[in-house]
Amino acid sequence: QGQVKESGGGLVQAGDSLRLSCTASGRRFDDYTMGWFRQAPGKAREGVACITWSGENTYYPDSVKGRFTISRDNAKNTVTLRIDTLQPEDTAMYYCAQGGYDYCDDSWFMNVVDFGWLGQGTQVTVSS
Repeated sequence: QGQVKESGGGLVQAGDSLRLSCTASGRRFDDYTMGWFRQAPGKAREGVACITWSGENTYYPDSVKGRFTISRDNAKNTVTLRIDTLQPEDTAMYYCAQGGYDYCDDSWFMNVVDFGWLGQGTQVTVSS
């Protein structure tokens, strides 16, 4: 049974930067696109970044473009999400996801929920 596990969340100040990490095990890491979701209290889950197996292609929705950066290290089975200039609106549970292969776009976020794997999440709280 494979596992996806996030780390790196916590309480941070507005304006700070933060790196979230995700490791995946049980499946060949570079067979899959990796990505991140977030869900704030009372709001729908939102896809915020994804990266194809090679790292060649990434996708960000307009809501986070320019502040979020996703990267991966296939040798370490790790994907990282860097968030710059954190804002209180970034407060949410952040989930790592694994699924699909050589595509990464807004449709990937819908498909991975049904056909991929999500971790348990890591909480990010931004104070003003």
